[in-house]
Amino acid sequence: MNIANKLIEFALGEKALPVNAAHILNLSILDWVSVSLSGVSEPVSKIVRECFLEEGGHPEAFVLGSNKKAPSRLAALVNGTISHALDYDDTHFASLGHPSVAVMPAALAISDRVDSDLMAFKRASLIGMEVATRIGIWLGRGHYRKGFHVTATAGTFGATVAASLLLGLNERQFKMALGLAASRAAGIKAQFGTMGKPFHAGTAASNGVEVSLLAYRGFISTEDGFGGPQGFGHTHDTEDNTTVFDTLGSEYIFEGVSHKFHACCHGLHAGMEALIELRNKNSVKPKDIEEIEIMVHPQYLNVCNILSPETGLETKFSYRFTAAMVMHGIDTARLESFSDISCRDFALTETCNKVLVRTDSSLSETSAKVSLLTKSGESLTNDYDLADLTNPEMREAKVLAKSNSLLGKNRTKEIWRYIATEQVNPMPVSKALFDYS
Repeated sequence: MNIANKLIEFALGEKALPVNAAHILNLSILDWVSVSLSGVSEPVSKIVRECFLEEGGHPEAFVLGSNKKAPSRLAALVNGTISHALDYDDTHFASLGHPSVAVMPAALAISDRVDSDLMAFKRASLIGMEVATRIGIWLGRGHYRKGFHVTATAGTFGATVAASLLLGLNERQFKMALGLAASRAAGIKAQFGTMGKPFHAGTAASNGVEVSLLAYRGFISTEDGFGGPQGFGHTHDTEDNTTVFDTLGSEYIFEGVSHKFHACCHGLHAGMEALIELRNKNSVKPKDIEEIEIMVHPQYLNVCNILSPETGLETKFSYRFTAAMVMHGIDTARLESFSDISCRDFALTETCNKVLVRTDSSLSETSAKVSLLTKSGESLTNDYDLADLTNPEMREAKVLAKSNSLLGKNRTKEIWRYIATEQVNPMPVSKALFDYS
């Protein structure tokens, strides 16, 4: 199978957006805007913004956290990094990637460059994220276990598709863009817990813009960067599950995306939700705890298992510490909860040291089991699966509540009305979504 041909046929042929996929997309746009605006003052955001605005260049696209514009490639790089700075954005567990932060910044940058409308931005974003998701599944778990960050690798291809659609590339140009993207897609999990992880989202978005602009100008690349003994799949430990492309155009796997309701690594959330339910049902207090055991799928043990975090950022990747936060009733939806100061809290550290993390390969990657032994000898258990959040009304309510807490109710209402009702607005998409001056 020539994967590039399959993707291009899908991207260029898809016109109307399915109702359910479009609704999930709307929620992801709101969620992306909320976490992006909330992340503009993070240290990594300031560094990349200052660094790349200094380069100057043609002012084509809006840069988050400023009233300036930059070349579309650099705007995508900065905005993508800022989008993922808080690690509070959506995750697709089937592909193990963060689709919105890799694809939407690329789509936004090109939208600014060509002055596209909201519908064109939506269409490009949805198709790009569907491609990123399916490429992630095609690459498979072996790719992730080897150390590749799917947001950076598969995300680059999704960003390329979104940018190429908005630029109006023809089939030949599209193929060149995807072929060149195979040479640009990169990112390693060794960066997890550092500024390098959000930077991966930025590079994915920027790569997509860059290769699409080059293809638009006639750049010649390989026609198949995916297959063959020297293609991306073979060199990046893909499981080569080409059946994932069979349903392109007939269903949207992107609909299975999960939104975060705790401001930390998504791999921690099932265990946290299980402990919250257990705590509330049994009225357990930190002083009652003898030991906590968290059972998780081994997939995330080398991602979210920082035993004794020393920074606020590291707490976002610690089963033990987030379990302690939950048992102490700390609001883990609040950004301020994950601070450097919290790492030095004696009570939290004491509870953290009572938490054991074990693996169980029979568990799904979206679930966790917890057991808690009280000092009186009582044993309490609970389990939770993130995949159970399938009720559309429940999902919408939780995303809106999250945005309310991050942006305030009035701002959330304005953005949601624009996204969901597709009201006619003469302003650029970036201006309507981010309200920069």
